[in-house]
Amino acid sequence: MTSSLSRAQMLLMAFATGLIVANIYYSQPLVVLISKEFNVSESNAGQINFYTQLGYALGLFFCTPLGDKLERKKQIIVMTLTSVVALIGAAVTQNIFVLKIAGLLIGFTSMVPQLIIPMAANLAAPEQRGRIIGTIMSGLLIGILLSRTLSGFIGDLWGWRAMFYIAAGICLVLAIVMTFTFPSSKPSFQGSYGQLMKSLVQLVKEQHVLREATAINALAFGSFGMFWTTMVLLLSASPFHFNANTIGLFGLAAGMGALMAPLVGKIADKRNPRVAIGFGVVIMLLSFVLLYISRHNVIGLIVGIILLDMGIQGIHVSNQTRIYALIPEARNRINTVFMTGSFIGTAMGSAIGLWVWDLYQWFGVCLVGIIFSLISITIYWFTYPSKNNLTKVSVS
Repeated sequence: MTSSLSRAQMLLMAFATGLIVANIYYSQPLVVLISKEFNVSESNAGQINFYTQLGYALGLFFCTPLGDKLERKKQIIVMTLTSVVALIGAAVTQNIFVLKIAGLLIGFTSMVPQLIIPMAANLAAPEQRGRIIGTIMSGLLIGILLSRTLSGFIGDLWGWRAMFYIAAGICLVLAIVMTFTFPSSKPSFQGSYGQLMKSLVQLVKEQHVLREATAINALAFGSFGMFWTTMVLLLSASPFHFNANTIGLFGLAAGMGALMAPLVGKIADKRNPRVAIGFGVVIMLLSFVLLYISRHNVIGLIVGIILLDMGIQGIHVSNQTRIYALIPEARNRINTVFMTGSFIGTAMGSAIGLWVWDLYQWFGVCLVGIIFSLISITIYWFTYPSKNNLTKVSVS
């Protein structure tokens, strides 16, 4: 069997996922500029970040499963065009409350990458699925990591509204390009929307691999969220005293780790992808040890960041390769369970990170990262799937 996904389509999907997911992170460096224009506190202006993340979570849960019921290409185009409207609304609003609502809609419509990835998995030959998913995930993660740097740069040059105008233009161009280049798909689920959502529970109950992958991924994303939330606090304090622009450059180091995703995908294709998950968890554990040892050393921190991102890449890409092999006709619903668990992990990691920072500073952050890694290793070690666990159950 050969892949029906061309290299050009694969690269376009990688670019699209990165550029669209960036929509939910553009507002983060712009909070100070927004608070000054609307004459509100920074915490008030910062609520746009919360509403954008909330919108993404809602879109992920309620819209991603529809990829099994609706034609994916049409859904992707409609959601991207709706995102254009939301971004323009954010750019033109003269009211902070309306800006928050626009942020909610931006997040809701920016779940498009979670439709693109299952589409690519459907089109990929089994022996190429890991590499293709890894390539597209590189685009997504680079978009996440570099969006803040771009937004801060644009905001300093032309103001915060310019970033939303530019993002709207990018999404409009993407919608046009995707209309003419993305392949069409044939929906497999024939039931009602209610039945579609109920089948999520059935998937969790019956698919051991999905439960294991989601649990390990949630811990990995929790470590990711915890690190990036508290890293700013570490680097802005003694002995570094870095400003926001300098701290933003550390995202480039993580981008180097994100480029490892295609390599991880190739390994997953050639060997059991679960092996790559084991290596990823161990690398994540070692990264937090190094991050603590190097807490006063920039080079050591950079190496730790690269290792952390490589470990998370190994876990995430390999887990996706595994779950997409379970039930081809339910890939969007499987992705909904998997990514919702991962997103919850990110949110909890961020909250736990701030809590332990207040109590124990960087030592507490690294200790929790090590604990998350050890829990992941425990799940990995004691939940090795038997043949019975891999039975494919129809949920169409």
